[in-house]
Amino acid sequence: MKILLTGANGYIGRRLLPVLVMQGHDVICLVRDKRRIELEEKLIDKVQFYEADLLKPEQLQSLPQDIEASYYLVHSLGSSSSSFEQMEKDTSQNFVDAINKTNCKQIIYLSGISNDESLSKHLSSRKNAEDILANANASLTVLRAAIIIGSGGASFEIIRDLVEKLPVMVAPKWLKTRCQPIAVRNVIHYLSGIIGKQESYGKTYDIGGPDILTYKEMLLIFAKVRGLKRYIITLPVLTPRLSSYWLHFVTATSYKIASSLVDSMRNEVIVENKGIENIVPQKLIPYSDAVKMAFDRIAQNEVVSSWKDAFASSKINTDLMEFVKVPTYGCFTDQRTTTFERDRDEVLQNIWEIGGDRGWYYWNFLWKLRGYVDKAVGGVGLRRGRRSPDQLVAGDSLDFWRVLVADKQEGRLLLIAEMKLPGEAWLEFKVSKENGKNKITQTATFRPHGLFGRVYWYSIYIFHEFIFNGMMNRIVSHHEKEKEVSVKV
Repeated sequence: MKILLTGANGYIGRRLLPVLVMQGHDVICLVRDKRRIELEEKLIDKVQFYEADLLKPEQLQSLPQDIEASYYLVHSLGSSSSSFEQMEKDTSQNFVDAINKTNCKQIIYLSGISNDESLSKHLSSRKNAEDILANANASLTVLRAAIIIGSGGASFEIIRDLVEKLPVMVAPKWLKTRCQPIAVRNVIHYLSGIIGKQESYGKTYDIGGPDILTYKEMLLIFAKVRGLKRYIITLPVLTPRLSSYWLHFVTATSYKIASSLVDSMRNEVIVENKGIENIVPQKLIPYSDAVKMAFDRIAQNEVVSSWKDAFASSKINTDLMEFVKVPTYGCFTDQRTTTFERDRDEVLQNIWEIGGDRGWYYWNFLWKLRGYVDKAVGGVGLRRGRRSPDQLVAGDSLDFWRVLVADKQEGRLLLIAEMKLPGEAWLEFKVSKENGKNKITQTATFRPHGLFGRVYWYSIYIFHEFIFNGMMNRIVSHHEKEKEVSVKV
């Protein structure tokens, strides 16, 4: 079957893609930039790409007409737009207008459980998208999920932050709300199994795991799995705004996502619309087992996708490649270069492992301090970390940076800053040959916005002298043995 997969770069899309290919489907991925997907060799020749932005209907005019089914895995929860509801409405309508010109017979949409009469803005927006998609010529199958538990998932990472960082939690009253979490493996099985099942056409199904738990119970079970003793005190006095700030400062999530999540947590998300279990039977994974399986993935460095890598969680919601060519006009630049005798691949690997648990090689406490400051003013801070400890692809989040270019063969890594700044900032590493010697060039570029941007650059310039020079030298000299020693200590 020929399938159009939207949201192929997203948390669910990246996991669903190889499953669809293994099932023998011909998959076309609708993406804004195909360079953001790193495919296994066995998948490269079996996947096609169609580059387009769903907010730009003119880019959707050439969709292949022989599409038989489509997945709509797009949402704007973490968008920097002031109205993610309008963005979801526009993308849904543009998708319907485009898919109506094809032979598509079925649209599969992953939504959120929305059985309450009074819904949060987030769940209401998802419901509105359902209504728009239902007007397509193709039949709509809706799978409404509660909280999805899996390595790299937003809910999983937020719960992990809360449990691992806070021995005692003074939490808002929404911790008493009930939900029905589901393992990401069960979600992928439902999504891949429902395609082409005519009995599901025009139907809506709630999907959840075998456990109905309060958010407080989820936190305590998570702690038990991790071997941690945690105490939770719920207070009725924390307003939604205060709750959002609390979640923002304690976890890796942005304030906008935290606000949407807190707003949604007043709604119980319990399975009511049943029936999919008869069409796609499977064994549902208990919540505690789903948590254990997620940590198995993390331990093996096999986190396939992360919510942090979606551009909806980034301030860069335009064409990524507009930023790949670093500007020069009106910019301040700090460039440092040194030659080295070490193996080129070893130095490149040090560059590719920067940030996250490895840190920034030199005066790491100042990088952490900058992260705390950024978090305090509403930025992303350092808590996002990185998807993988030793791999980077374009589009990955890297602490408070976003990867624009990650080309090991060319020896180039280019990052753009996502912290709060009075301007735009890039950090670039290049490894090349000069007169027969290996050379590393490290360039920090800052394009200020107004007078305050210029004052900011000069106020931190003295720190650059130490930090950037020390960082470059440590990248060249760092050996894996140093990491092993620090772990043992």
